[in-house]
Amino acid sequence: MSTQSHKLTRVSAAGLLISLGIIYGDIGTSPLYVFKAIISGQKISEYLVLGGISCVFWTLTLQTTLKYVIITLEADNKGEGGIFSLFSLVRKKSKWLVVPAMIGGCALLADGIITPPITVTSAIEGLRLINPEIPVIPIVLVILSLLFFIQQFGTSIVGKSFGPIMLLWFSMLGVLGIWQVLQYPMVLKALNPYYAYNILFNNPHGFLILGAVFLCTTGAEALYSDLGHCGKHNIRVSWAFVKTCLILNYLGQGAWLLTVHSGNVTDLNPFYGMMPAQFQLFGIALATAAAVVASQALISGSYTLISEAVRMNLWPKVRISYPTETKGQLYVPSINWLMWAGCCFVVLHFEESGAMEAAYGLSITIAMLMTTVLMAVFLVTRKFSYAIVGIFIGLYIAVESAFLLGNLSKFMHGGYFTLMLGMIIFSVMWAWYRARKIKNRYVKFVEVEDYYEIIEDLSKDSTVPKYSSQLVYLTSANFDSEIESKIVYSILQKQPKRADVYWLVHVDVLDEPYKRDYKVMEMVPGVLYRIDFRLGFREEQRISVLFRKVVEELVRNKEVTITSRYESLKKHNLVGDFRFVMLEKILSNPRALPFSERITMYYYFILKKLSLSEEKGFGLDLSSIAVEKVPLVLENTENVEISRVN
Repeated sequence: MSTQSHKLTRVSAAGLLISLGIIYGDIGTSPLYVFKAIISGQKISEYLVLGGISCVFWTLTLQTTLKYVIITLEADNKGEGGIFSLFSLVRKKSKWLVVPAMIGGCALLADGIITPPITVTSAIEGLRLINPEIPVIPIVLVILSLLFFIQQFGTSIVGKSFGPIMLLWFSMLGVLGIWQVLQYPMVLKALNPYYAYNILFNNPHGFLILGAVFLCTTGAEALYSDLGHCGKHNIRVSWAFVKTCLILNYLGQGAWLLTVHSGNVTDLNPFYGMMPAQFQLFGIALATAAAVVASQALISGSYTLISEAVRMNLWPKVRISYPTETKGQLYVPSINWLMWAGCCFVVLHFEESGAMEAAYGLSITIAMLMTTVLMAVFLVTRKFSYAIVGIFIGLYIAVESAFLLGNLSKFMHGGYFTLMLGMIIFSVMWAWYRARKIKNRYVKFVEVEDYYEIIEDLSKDSTVPKYSSQLVYLTSANFDSEIESKIVYSILQKQPKRADVYWLVHVDVLDEPYKRDYKVMEMVPGVLYRIDFRLGFREEQRISVLFRKVVEELVRNKEVTITSRYESLKKHNLVGDFRFVMLEKILSNPRALPFSERITMYYYFILKKLSLSEEKGFGLDLSSIAVEKVPLVLENTENVEISRVN
């Protein structure tokens, strides 16, 4: 971790300001739509308002404060958070844990498509207080399009303003809330859990309110995912301020409703309704700025999630670029434009933020349940008593299952959209993961030591045309004593490839985020070497650059020579050529696989055609690569009968 990053992980004014700008965009904009969803179509009463506020307060306390801010932030992976970081901490405990990790990751990606539309639309709808005829949809589409367009240039310049914007936003929430509470102090009774219990259990339709209440805590997963930006200590200190401002605003909205609309049904958004008329335009502008900050946080989080999934072999390889020097800032073009298309579809399909609320929450509830499962395993690995782990998982499975049931009631009104979206994303992850397992089953490894002598002989055999001075193969063999039989076949039999030096390169993705180590093994002196790269799951896998760096270091240390051995070039001390050979597996005999695996492999090869090639994914120089196609499964000849005719 850099010195600057280390400074931000300690409690400091800069760290607190950055946490406001990065961590709380999603959860901080929830007052725009939560209470509007709670009172939708219902007569305003003390029973409804106090019960709604009480549910929100205790949800923020139990779900956000206790589960995420206090407990889950302890599961930091070398300072990084998020569901894949958590998975990397526990995946060695059991293979099945990849399933909740994938489900959670898919749900978060689906959430990244619904959050920008609902937050921006909720903010822009405030303009209808000034002009009821204002065209909301075109304005929202323009804002979202601009937001996705600027991603390719990096957001570090704009990002510097996020902290001050959110500080002003939360201050406004708190001040507006206090002003309304002073008009109706009795609303403070809502902090009593009795009112939450009363509306949930003394009302036959009480649990239906949970779908709306849950919207107040949807940013908790993003809070954990952004742990690496400013550290858990800054998050915990700043959360005290953020939660206070949020609760004050919810209390203020409730006070305004009971003062102005008691006994009536209202279509007004209480967030804007409680603002003084002369302040509304500024409030709408600030709400729009806060909505953009919230959207940016979800977009950036989606990029990080995909980049981690790619390096963990849970997602097809995609182009990832780094538009600025800022640590952790990246840009994934394919995901960017898919998210843009998804956000535009949501706006055009649902049109109103009230309709979007029905689609919101279901996927993130599923993500939270998956985090609960992984956290329970994490607590076990940290030697917590089974009683504590049991209380944790029992409490949060119960709470989040209740929220899931509440959100399922909105399934036909929009919840189907995020569930369908999550299932499509999951199908991609599952097919990519399963296909790798299927391929590995058919990879045959042999002892590399058995081929030392023949490789050395081939290197010195002048009767074989030289294929390259330095020949490099990427190997998936985890043990340096092994090598894929198909690599041996490629070197020795499929057009024998004579080279001065052969290199085997292996990439091992570690369970920690930022690490960049390597080790070198000389297998045949001066002829065969193996390099093992040990890279963190957030490290860029630029194998071409890393390989060149290692070779330069070996040459400096006089451990290897890469000078050309052609007499005409050797006397001028010129470096020999390097060539990479990539082995691409093809399904030449589909019938050799069971039906389910065959379908998986067909899906995998479709995804592979749409994704970045292996050579581009590893950042290799395309001018010095040879790609050889090899069959995944060889046809069995044992049962083939044929007669010879003289």
